Amino acid sequence: MKVPTKADPRAATPPVSTEEVDVRSLEHELRRSTEAEVRFTAGDRAIYSTGGSNYRMLPIGVVIPRSVDDVVETVRVCREHRAPLLPRGGGTSLAGQCCNVAVVMDFSKYLNRLIEIDADARLARVQPGLILDHLRDPAQAQHQLTFGPDPSTHDHCTFGGMIGNNSCGVRSVMAQFNGPGSRMSDNVHELEVLLYDGRRLRVGKGSSGDPDIDRKLTELRDRYAALVRERYPDIPRRVSGYNLDDLLPENDFDS
Repeated sequence: MKVPTKADPRAATPPVSTEEVDVRSLEHELRRSTEAEVRFTAGDRAIYSTGGSNYRMLPIGVVIPRSVDDVVETVRVCREHRAPLLPRGGGTSLAGQCCNVAVVMDFSKYLNRLIEIDADARLARVQPGLILDHLRDPAQAQHQLTFGPDPSTHDHCTFGGMIGNNSCGVRSVMAQFNGPGSRMSDNVHELEVLLYDGRRLRVGKGSSGDPDIDRKLTELRDRYAALVRERYPDIPRRVSGYNLDDLLPENDFDS
């Protein structure tokens, strides 16, 4: 099966294309290399073709990882087959964010743990598939704490999806005055990320976790710092694009 796509002529480097993805080989290797649920049937693809929006795009297939190792192997296999990936949470987004012609990784079924709450530091460690209320409820009951961003889908949306969407919410503005800020980007202290090339990084304020990336980001910042300060749009909440102003020294080089 070949899934059509059209390359964007503006891309500086060739994009990952789905035209030549050997879907049968991809599915076989995913089943062989992971303990994840691997779902490539027409029915499963139809189920994951949409979410809370009106958009619909049939994915190449679906992987439901049971562990971090499954995630690492899924990324490796997809990279070797040049198949694009789309991480998915609760599927509650309203603008098609969880729909694409890609291998969908659903984190909500297994990688959904609340690992710990550090009430003194006001920090929590969670897996990307954790539902927002599954942190807020115990934080409130045990420590009289809450989490600032509160989308209307708080009983279904996951932290991974909220990070990807830079979620806020009707009452999140209160966190602007009584917390770190109203946006999801204000409330993320550190992330463990897995890049498409297989590198695993811990990123946060002050460092990307990779010296080479830090050096290149610093060079980029220093080259354009004056222009960023002068012309970067003052948009309180951003969902797409790059927050280049966060790299400025006065913003603690938030990579």
